[in-house]
Amino acid sequence: MPVESGSSAAARQAKQKRKSHSLSIRRTNSTEQDRAGMQREMLEGQDSKLPASLRNNLLDLFGQIEREFENLYIENVELRREIDTLNERLAAEGQTIDGGDLSKGPLKAKASHSTSQLSQKLKTTYKASTSKIVSSFKTTTSRAVCQLVKEYVGHRDGIWDVCLTRTQPVVLGTASADHSAMLWSIETGKCLLKYIGHAGSVNSIKFHPTEQIALTASGDQTAHIWRFMVQLPTPQPAADTGAPCEDDVDFSDKDEAEADGDVSSECPTIRIPSTTLKSHQGVVIAADWLVGGKQVVTASWDRAANLYDVETSELVHSLTGHDQELTHCCTHPTQRLVVTSSRDTTFRLWDFRDPSIHSVNVFQGHTDTVTSAVFTVGDNVVSGSDDRTVKVWDLKNMRSPIATIRTDSAVNRISVSVNQRIIALPHDNRQVRLFDIAGVRLARLPRSNRQGHRRMVCCTAWSEDNPTCNLFTCGFDRQAIGWNINIPALLQEK
Repeated sequence: MPVESGSSAAARQAKQKRKSHSLSIRRTNSTEQDRAGMQREMLEGQDSKLPASLRNNLLDLFGQIEREFENLYIENVELRREIDTLNERLAAEGQTIDGGDLSKGPLKAKASHSTSQLSQKLKTTYKASTSKIVSSFKTTTSRAVCQLVKEYVGHRDGIWDVCLTRTQPVVLGTASADHSAMLWSIETGKCLLKYIGHAGSVNSIKFHPTEQIALTASGDQTAHIWRFMVQLPTPQPAADTGAPCEDDVDFSDKDEAEADGDVSSECPTIRIPSTTLKSHQGVVIAADWLVGGKQVVTASWDRAANLYDVETSELVHSLTGHDQELTHCCTHPTQRLVVTSSRDTTFRLWDFRDPSIHSVNVFQGHTDTVTSAVFTVGDNVVSGSDDRTVKVWDLKNMRSPIATIRTDSAVNRISVSVNQRIIALPHDNRQVRLFDIAGVRLARLPRSNRQGHRRMVCCTAWSEDNPTCNLFTCGFDRQAIGWNINIPALLQEK
């Protein structure tokens, strides 16, 4: 009669244990719905000041948490049983192979390797389960504090830049690769004015601090200054855009086709600028007003930034020193300071506070193209890069950043809110994330098949005083979006 080996007996016992355990799991699942119903009835019987919809959402979330941890516990028990079975089998094999000691030689290595694999599997399962729970909380928080309010559709190509006027009435400006710039009503989403004076892509738009004057930079190697007058239409009731959604859903071509309609055909059009600035030998990628509005600075792919006098259109200074093309320029809101960023992985601070001389400081710290660098109200500069990082710098100590934000995608033109100093990061991967000035992550704007950008997000802009929308984004999907960010709730969540 054949004798059953120790390893075969151990395998048969493990199989019986797993079969018994699977039956217990089925019994557990069969009563799960009954238990959840009982818990819900008990909780609903208690007094609560929470709205019914919010309370039901919380009940569902807690139910998901319980199920996730229950599944994790079951998998943990099962894996530990498999480890015990493996140890028993290895011990039996150790007795039959020349009386080998399990603590020595190749058997020890085999046992250690197998146990390590199972331990790694257990850790992976735990991380996956807990990340699901954390993701559920983050998604719910983002929907509660970040809501899409209005979409601005009408451009025929990607939108590179977005900006808000600093005078009344406050309107939204967009600069597009379709060779045009548009002004929009924030409340209605209607196009109020269209500028078509450029012969190339319009890469940036900025507004005069005290007058209704716009400054645009273009791929036609020029910057234009043009005046505008707009009248706001009567606001219409806002559509409900707060429907539930799921994150990270891919978009179809049909969604993009919806943006092909020319809704700007009825807009008044401006074709001729008041002033043309044309000293560059390459694409003008950005432009901005210096404090006071009497001078402007432009940044170009010819590796130079130019400072112009607005009244005479004369070139005042040519700021050279970057080794590669410039990508952005920005001016300080209250001082005569300019910061330029470049593909040479640096950004430079130019100081014009002394009329007789201007100084320059070079900031090094990124490993790829610096896509933008902007001032905060205090003595900080925030820089974003294609190296997937954002760094916060102190102007008084330029040796190293005081905070570094690491992300999973290249960062484009960032903006910092004036009052709360919240940084809005637009990404190549269609996401927009919010951080505080210390580098703490606050939220991610919701994105789904119903709302959000379909392609790369190019730029963000804050509006401090608008009660409807206080953050605007634009992207290469031909649209700009207005968001309502509940900043008190956002900071409270932090």
